[in-house]
Amino acid sequence: MLFNSYIFIFLFLPLVLLGWYGLNRLHQYNLAMVFLSGMSLWFYGYFNTYYLTIIIISILINYFLSYLLTLAHGRTARRIGLISGTGINLAVLFYFKYYDFFVENINSLFQTDFNLKHILLPLGISFFTFQQLSFIIDRCTGKTEHYSFIHYVAFVTFFPQLIAGPIVLYKEIIPQFEDFTKRSFQIQYFTKGLSLFILGLSKKVLLADTLALTTNFGFAQTYFLDTPSTILVTLAYTFQIYFDFSGYSDMAMGLAWMFNIQLPVNFNSPYKACSVKELWQRWHMTLSRFFITYVYIPLGGSQKGTARTILNTMIVFSLSGLWHGANWTYVAWGVMQGVLVVWDNLGIIGIKGASEKSPSRFLIPKWLGWIFTFSFFNLSLFFFRSENMAAAFQLFKNLFSFKSTGYLYKLAASMDIPEFYIVEQALKLVFPDLLSMAYIVLFLLILAISGFILTRPNALQMVESSQYNSRFCWFISLLFIWCLISFSQVSTFIYFNF
Repeated sequence: MLFNSYIFIFLFLPLVLLGWYGLNRLHQYNLAMVFLSGMSLWFYGYFNTYYLTIIIISILINYFLSYLLTLAHGRTARRIGLISGTGINLAVLFYFKYYDFFVENINSLFQTDFNLKHILLPLGISFFTFQQLSFIIDRCTGKTEHYSFIHYVAFVTFFPQLIAGPIVLYKEIIPQFEDFTKRSFQIQYFTKGLSLFILGLSKKVLLADTLALTTNFGFAQTYFLDTPSTILVTLAYTFQIYFDFSGYSDMAMGLAWMFNIQLPVNFNSPYKACSVKELWQRWHMTLSRFFITYVYIPLGGSQKGTARTILNTMIVFSLSGLWHGANWTYVAWGVMQGVLVVWDNLGIIGIKGASEKSPSRFLIPKWLGWIFTFSFFNLSLFFFRSENMAAAFQLFKNLFSFKSTGYLYKLAASMDIPEFYIVEQALKLVFPDLLSMAYIVLFLLILAISGFILTRPNALQMVESSQYNSRFCWFISLLFIWCLISFSQVSTFIYFNF
């Protein structure tokens, strides 16, 4: 079930809200938790009932391991629990997400002929596996207690963040479920949540899905693109992936607010960053937090010298790339991010007026740092979006060929949106020769609007600072109606694939 669908907005969400607050009003607190968990499993199983078996087995195994830890005593027992829990979770993730990738590389390297299984990737497996992995690790290290089964199930399956994050920690969610003061309907949180949900929905439906028309066409035509079309299709994808993923995170946070639950912030205007290091402090913040807490720091972090710090950073970003998908393009993307972060950490070049005061040989103004950061991130998406390494390198060839073959006209024509229909038909009747140019103007206009939006306060900042006057309410209502009309072009979220 998608957030951007009629069945979710007009059936599922009203039912789960009524059930949740109704049962809590009757002081049926445990039954309310059972109801919320059941509805969340329905939400997840709506995509494919096969997925339900996987997530339920994963929950049962991890909860049983947590229970065994209550019986275990001594360092050895906890170490065994840590190895077992980590190994089981990573093995499940490996089987469903990386098995075929591993076999393909074995066949290629050793000229073998092992059969591929073509395993169907369960939605959100990377997200709910990491959530449970963090819980098991902290249980084994004595940082958390064993919770009731229904609270644990709700922690894993809470539908706003189940499919694509943010990656929440048990200490952020379970205590909120245990707090009965949060079980009553509060209009201020519901209003903020609804507003944030609609803003996130508009980012996905009106911007990301519109830009997807061009990016999907452009990356499918990699070997035909010239320099201008390569630049613009990459820029379109840069905007698309942000509006798509941050839009989902906004919707997830807004939905949680409707239940008086606070989820962690996952995006904080990353395209305003003036260094790659700062960008990763603003982009997919909960994934960065997971890798820092459970990989970087245990490896020694930055406490064991410069060489070890560089190695640890590269390990984290390589794993981050692999987490996004079973393809060498994702690994290359992660390595590129790691190299750029290492460069920032070396402090050879610093940003004037930066909040982090570190000695640098050269200081550059913020605007120049922003240009470098935004440009390098765009280049890294050559790897992230391409189907294979050959296609990624072809994009670099296109970019530096400095040729213009007029392919931009075909690229722009792929942006055939309903809002442009009347203008399109009028031009066909009166000035048919201008139609190609009109598509380019439309494409550039949408890119300009996207860029302008990124310079403004983000959705969370808008909601937090809004006075909820008539002007803001009309604006939110207009966006919501526009989104509902555009559901005919409904699409899944990019991070559903990860």
